[in-house]
Amino acid sequence: MYQIHPIAAFSDNYIWCLYDPESSAALIVDPGDAAPVVAFLQQQGLTLEAILLTHHHPDHSNGIRTLQSLGEVPVFGPDRSPYRGVTHPLEEGDQVQWRDFSFQVLNVPGHTLDHIAFYSTEQATDAPLLFSGDALFISGCGRLFEGQPAQMRQSLEKFLSLADDTLVCCGHEYTLANLAFARAVLPQDSKLEAFQQHCQQLRDQGHPTVPGILGQEKQLNPFLRWQEPDVMTAADNYAQQAGLPPCQGQPDQVFAAIRHWKDHF
Repeated sequence: MYQIHPIAAFSDNYIWCLYDPESSAALIVDPGDAAPVVAFLQQQGLTLEAILLTHHHPDHSNGIRTLQSLGEVPVFGPDRSPYRGVTHPLEEGDQVQWRDFSFQVLNVPGHTLDHIAFYSTEQATDAPLLFSGDALFISGCGRLFEGQPAQMRQSLEKFLSLADDTLVCCGHEYTLANLAFARAVLPQDSKLEAFQQHCQQLRDQGHPTVPGILGQEKQLNPFLRWQEPDVMTAADNYAQQAGLPPCQGQPDQVFAAIRHWKDHF
């Protein structure tokens, strides 16, 4: 079976390595820094064969050129991206083939306009994989640097149709901060409270909170729950306090209010 490992970088980034212990072949996702990647590859005796890029931000892309110097490594990333080092540009519906994996490409603009995600249901790992970059975090979603709230909500909606056992391999360790906000939105949610305690224990023990489980995100993440009455009520109350337009049960307006609330939390 292939292994999936989050490589810590900077203060809170994760660079993902998917690798086969038998063949020593490795794929890297969003290498913002080459040094920890090189160290992990050397420690595990792995050979880098491909790089996936979800979006152009430097903390996801700055290590690519150094890693390419290790050998002729293809870079699969978004088409029409400000990052100019993509060798295989991708759009929604494209497939990326690597070893036993076929990754479906999803366009998920919002955090950035070029943002894509990679999804695989191959049986070479214990569960389907979603490399969500900075679109979907554990109990949160990316800040809207380039897109609009409706655009981001529609991007996140694509994740709702994916299998519940999918592993969410996101780009940052933002979970505790996200959960603090989620509890403010839904203070009576006992499942959120229990998950917050679980994640706090993981961090206290020096463990990552990733990968997450998509089915759990569908139940707990307020940015995926815009149609739930409690979230709509919380969004309406915040919108009124913040002087925003009333949500009126409209998914895009509910999401916009929750995102604005998080930005000012």
